Amino acid sequence: MGSSAFEIFYRAPADPIVAQYMPLLSSQWPVTIILLCYLLFVLKLGKIFMEHRKPYDLKNVILVYNVCQMIYNAFMFGVGFYYIILHPAYDLRCMQPGAEDHPDKSVERWITCSYFLNKVLDLLDTVFFVLRKSYKQITVLHVYHHVLMVFGVYWWVRLCGVGGQYMMTGFFNSFVHTVMYFYYFISAMYPELKSSLWWKKYITRIQIGQFILLFMQAALVLLFNPTCEFPMSMQYLQLFQSSLMTAMFGNFYYHAYVKPKNQKQQ
Repeated sequence: MGSSAFEIFYRAPADPIVAQYMPLLSSQWPVTIILLCYLLFVLKLGKIFMEHRKPYDLKNVILVYNVCQMIYNAFMFGVGFYYIILHPAYDLRCMQPGAEDHPDKSVERWITCSYFLNKVLDLLDTVFFVLRKSYKQITVLHVYHHVLMVFGVYWWVRLCGVGGQYMMTGFFNSFVHTVMYFYYFISAMYPELKSSLWWKKYITRIQIGQFILLFMQAALVLLFNPTCEFPMSMQYLQLFQSSLMTAMFGNFYYHAYVKPKNQKQQ
């Protein structure tokens, strides 16, 4: 635990201008406190609070939340589609963060901050589970994924700046969440249709697909463009994290859809 760890924790942000867009990114403490409070509530204090209470009726709140999240994610996906596909701001063979004098640098900062805020808002999913006493939905995968997305985005921006290769993560993730929150809205609005929404399992397949694509992105850069100046450690981290999430979501898919189907056929 030498000075290197201390320096990493307390070093100045890679892009200090980001703090003007999003105060939560100005220091490690706001995001750390938010996540500690989140974990304490969803894993311990929330259950104690709800122990002698009936589940709250949050249907209207959840409907509004799902619609807002669906629109929010669809908008971010649209912006990403424009700047990654239609009007490329990056070389897809080596997605470096934009230079300070790049005409789209302010957009890069704005969309990164918007994505980070969306990941913080995603934490409300688990809070709603607790208040409705839907504890079975608070899985290791669910909590780990939420914490990873908030903490991961913060530290990426803090250490490396906005944009770059990890913009592809936000691009894919925003599409997945647009579809996911649309499903949540339909199932909350019309609970009688929940059992007949056959395409629910395909949301998990799309989630697995995004991690496979992210694995391929990092692998292709490492294999065919080793001179890319995107941090090598981040390439390997993307390989590891994509593999881990593919395995975790694959395990969930097997136990939720494949195993029950096999048991019915026996």
